[in-house]
Amino acid sequence: MDKHLKETRIDGGIAYDGGFLKVHRDTVSLPDGKHTAREYIKHPGAVVILPVLDDGKVLLERQYRYPLDRVFIELPAGKIDPDEDPLACAIRELEEETGYTGTDWQFVGTIHNAIAYSDEHLDIYLARGLSAGEAKLDDGEFIETFSATVDEMLDWVRSGKITDVKTVIGTFWLDKLRSGDWKLD
Repeated sequence: MDKHLKETRIDGGIAYDGGFLKVHRDTVSLPDGKHTAREYIKHPGAVVILPVLDDGKVLLERQYRYPLDRVFIELPAGKIDPDEDPLACAIRELEEETGYTGTDWQFVGTIHNAIAYSDEHLDIYLARGLSAGEAKLDDGEFIETFSATVDEMLDWVRSGKITDVKTVIGTFWLDKLRSGDWKLD
């Protein structure tokens, strides 16, 4: 169907093998028959959680992100371990990062956040029926949690206080779910 757009891998391999990310460099054949190089990052995938408290507020995190040298407001999220079920990862990550557990989990959707240079995907889950507990942060992980309303989050997206793509998309999902414009299966 999209054959006129498809690129075909000719050869290639790993250009950089890091502890977390692997950068690949492949030679591909373009639809017009010309050859070019494609560099991309292989990523194991991740989850993002939309944790809604009983009062309707959303549980958020503040975390320093080294590549951009600043603290970001984010939804809880984390990398899927090898052979880990994405929902199990979401349940684990919410508890590890925030201390909260949830009794009602629903799959929202999947996003691809960097399609030009990575195969990373994020599975989004809505979590409700939350109970507070003690966070179990990974070694070297420093996170501050707080809650905000969806309206506050929308204002922060509009003003640029929230710029993290998974949190921007999660905010829009929460707004559509709250209004009833979008429903989950």
